[in-house]
This record gives sequence, C-alpha cells and structure tokens, in this order.
Amino acid sequence: MSDITADVVDSQTALEAPSRTAIALVTLALAVGSFGIGTGEFVIMGLLPEVANAFGVSTPQAGHVISAYALGVVVGAPVIAILAAKMARRTLLLLMMAIFAAGNISSALAPTFESFAALRFITGLPHGAYFGVAALVAASMVPVHRRVRAVGQVMLGLTIATLIGTPIATFLGQILNWRAAFMMVGGVGLVTMLLIALFLPKDKVEEGASITRELGALRRIQVWLTLGIAAVGFGGMFSIFSYVATTTTQVAGMGASMVPFVLALFGIGMNVGNVVGSRLGDLSLKGTIGGMMVFNVIIMTLFSLTAANPVMLCLCVFLIGCGFAACPAVQTRLMDVAADAQTLAAASNHSAFNIANALGAWLGGLVISWGFTAAATGYVGAVLSVLGLAVFGLSVALERSGRSA
Repeated sequence: MSDITADVVDSQTALEAPSRTAIALVTLALAVGSFGIGTGEFVIMGLLPEVANAFGVSTPQAGHVISAYALGVVVGAPVIAILAAKMARRTLLLLMMAIFAAGNISSALAPTFESFAALRFITGLPHGAYFGVAALVAASMVPVHRRVRAVGQVMLGLTIATLIGTPIATFLGQILNWRAAFMMVGGVGLVTMLLIALFLPKDKVEEGASITRELGALRRIQVWLTLGIAAVGFGGMFSIFSYVATTTTQVAGMGASMVPFVLALFGIGMNVGNVVGSRLGDLSLKGTIGGMMVFNVIIMTLFSLTAANPVMLCLCVFLIGCGFAACPAVQTRLMDVAADAQTLAAASNHSAFNIANALGAWLGGLVISWGFTAAATGYVGAVLSVLGLAVFGLSVALERSGRSA
C-alpha cells in the first residue's frame, strides 16, 4: 500500500469494522440518494416541451434550466465542500439531501419560469458534495482492496436512474403533469434522509479538519490532473449521447420509436460498466483508468465508422455506456491524491463531469453545424478520450518521478 493510500485509510472516520449488514444498509441509503439525484438531473430532458408549454416559453428557452442545474453543480461542489470542512459527514449528507428534496419539491411548485430556473440552480448545488462525501463514507467502511467496489455501489444508484428512474419519472410527468415528476424526485430525497438518519451512525469531525486544509487540495497538481481526466476524457461520452437520437434516426435510418430502445442500451451499458469497472479498479486502479480510455478511443471511432448500420449502432452505444467503468476508479484516485483534503477533491469530481457534459455537447454540436453528420460525434469523443489519456499519462509520469505533490 502506498503512503498516500495509507494516509487516506487512516483519515477515514466511519465506524471501525462495521458488520456486512451495516455496510449494506449504509450503501443502500447512499445509493438511493444517488438514484434520486440522477433521476432529478436527467428527467427534465424528457419534459422540456411540457415545461415550455406551462410557462409559455420556447423549448430552447426551457433548455436553459438544464444549464442552470449544471451550473449549480459546478459551483456548489467546491463551495459546499470548503464551507462544510468542519461538519460531520453524516450531518453534511443529511443537509445535502434536505436541500435537494426541498429544491425539487419547490421546483414542482414554481409559479414562474424565472423562479423555476433559479430553483433548478439551487437544486444542483448539493449534487457534487453529496456524491463526493457519499463516496468517502462508502470507501471508509471497507478494506482498501474493496474501495472502488464500494464507490461503484454508491454510483450504481446513478446508473440505475438512467435506466429506470428517469423513464418512470418522465412517464409520470407526461401522463399527470411535469410537476408530478419533480415532486416524485423530491420524495426520493426525503426517503434518502430517513435512510441515512436510520442507518448511518453519527460520526465526529475529523481532527484537524479546516477550510485551510481542504483548500490544500488546490495546491496538488495530481488533484488537478485527475479532475482533468474527468473533465476532458469523459467529454466524448456526452458528445455522443447528446446527439444519439439524431444519429439513430438520421444516420442509421431507424424510426423515432427506436430511440428509447437505443437510450436504454446506453443505460444498460453504464450499469454493466459500473459493476465491472468497480471490480477491475480494485485490482488495478491506474490500469482501469488507462485501459478504459484506450477502450473508449477504439469504440468511439468504431461508432463513427459504422453508425449507418443499425446493429453496429446499437452495439457501439452499449459499449460506449460501458465506458462508465472508469468513473469509480477516477473518483477513488481523487481520494488518494488529495491526501487529507479529500472532501473538496471528491466533490469537485462531479463539477468536472458536468464540465465534460458541457464540453462534449458543445463540440459535438459544433461539428454537426459544420455540415458533418451526427455520427461524427464519435470522432469528437475519440479525440477527447485521447486527450484524457494524455492527461492521465502525465499524471502517472509525474507520480513516478516524485514531482507530483
């Protein structure tokens, strides 16, 4: 075990040697929260027409609420992690879920479009901090050789949300009212609060915890490089996913009715990747990150080359979803390289993923606006994955040279 990893393990504050049942219950509580957050983040994409009609705005204008939420994530993750440096993790998780639940319930009751957009920004604030702290708690309960698997189990709620939670909430919003979907997500937040209160034992603030110590993460080049892997390397996934419906209908010539099926394949791939990647990460953390980046380059290139074939399109979309396998490993590496400033680093990972989302969607749209077909988003994704691999290579090289403090 490296000195950094040993420091991370020593600094964790969960109960010592919890039982398997206790670990399972805490993991369940945390995963339910990630399920709620994932559902709340993506459900708006399927309900934009209903929201636009309700507030009397255009669909593109309604899309600004997606950006408002993403901005909330980017801003909220580091700010909350810093301000809550001297707060116990259980208390912080409960506070984050309280804000999330209240934000979604208030969103369902918003009287104007402006208030709805503001509430989506507020609802996004706890997103990154929740995932970061939940990952730290999960990793602290298990032996070091099972940390990535524990982080992956928390993230499983997010991947299941893309497959089950979002379609259910979207369906509910369409047959009842879009407000009902956000009320449902708020209810999941309240359930998460109850589960955390019941199953996660009270913990103490770690000795020496302070805002200054958390800010110390920003002085570590390895933290920035690992965040760079997420912000750039995973942009390709979002580049393809943002325009996969267009690729399905206009390039592969499939009917619009097949789009939900293709999206489901992506969700299934994310779940498979999360489970498999978590196990691979426990065997080799850096090997999983680097290996999956190479995997993404190959599959995303294949996507562009074969997107006109419906069978190959479906296969590639599934495999691109499997690229999520690197996510638990990246989250765990952030814990390692942050040393005693783990909260800020872990929370900021989700700011980086939202940057990847914005970057990938923007570059994919730019290429399409130049006259290329939507299949070209695969080439965009491959280039971004190569850049992510280069950042990862630099991180490993500096670590080996001992110049990456």
